[in-house]
Amino acid sequence: MKWDEAFSLLKEAGITDDIDVFRKWIREDRIMSIGLTIDAHSLEQFMKDYKNPDKELTIKQLKAKIHAQNNHITGIEKLHETTAQTFARQREQLKGEILFLKKENQRLQQESMDLLKENIALRDQLIKLKENASGTTQPKSGSQESPSPLHVDKQKLGLSKMASNQEVLSAYKELLKLAHPDRGGNAKLFQYIKTDFDRIRRKSKH
Repeated sequence: MKWDEAFSLLKEAGITDDIDVFRKWIREDRIMSIGLTIDAHSLEQFMKDYKNPDKELTIKQLKAKIHAQNNHITGIEKLHETTAQTFARQREQLKGEILFLKKENQRLQQESMDLLKENIALRDQLIKLKENASGTTQPKSGSQESPSPLHVDKQKLGLSKMASNQEVLSAYKELLKLAHPDRGGNAKLFQYIKTDFDRIRRKSKH
């Protein structure tokens, strides 16, 4: 086999297209030749045993890339697992805090209602004491008249004597919000306050 034929076979096989490299392999006796004739068996064995360095490098790089991607995926999976566990703990903690706040809110609402009842009772007692002290519990002819219901409402609510009907109604509305059963209030106390509120509202319309 002639040199040019051997060189063409090497090019077709994708081994080399560099004539200088081909000659170097001949000088190194990696491909046997006699003069300008190449030993066909030697060339065949060389092509069979030859390994493309570029191809080997590419395979090695691909393997390294795959390994790195697998490590990255493993890291993401571990991070996801850790995040999920953290989220679950935080969710349980949040549930506990919400439950605590609900109980605390109910307790505060109950305390507010208790204070409201106590405040109304104390104001009623104060009004009676003032009436007894001024002798107006049972008015006599020529004596000072008993306080009007509106005046009593203002005293109950802690408003000044000059407060308008609208201010009295607004104060009652706030009490109604606190006493409403849907907000944890007392139904009887709510009805008691609403009776006074409706009375003032009716008078305001006249």
